[in-house]
Amino acid sequence: MATIFSRIVKGEIPCYKVAETADFLAFLDVNPVALGHTLVIPKQEIDYLFDLPDDLYIGLNVFSREVAHALKQAVPCVKIGTCVIGLEVPHAHMHLIPINKLEDMRFDKPKLQFPAEEMQALAAKIGSYIAR
Repeated sequence: MATIFSRIVKGEIPCYKVAETADFLAFLDVNPVALGHTLVIPKQEIDYLFDLPDDLYIGLNVFSREVAHALKQAVPCVKIGTCVIGLEVPHAHMHLIPINKLEDMRFDKPKLQFPAEEMQALAAKIGSYIAR
């Protein structure tokens, strides 16, 4: 059975798309821990990050860096934190989270909610900083 991320890649489930290439997709997390919380995935469904073939592993990191630079321009913050947990969805992915303090990376705090229009505008704003 396809993961929720594979269904997003196929267009079966909508997302707030930030950036996309032939191999990777970045979109806003619908249950963010911070404004701008973005997920970056390979389109190929592989559960464990460290099982990715070298080209996808390296490509995912390069793509994530591009997205992180754009995210930092779009959402004022000290840094973009990265996190790989990999237990909640069996599809390799990285969390990119704008942070100003360590607590901004806590996943056990209540998730934030933003109106759809705000999420769409933010995804477009982040995407506008990516040179493609």
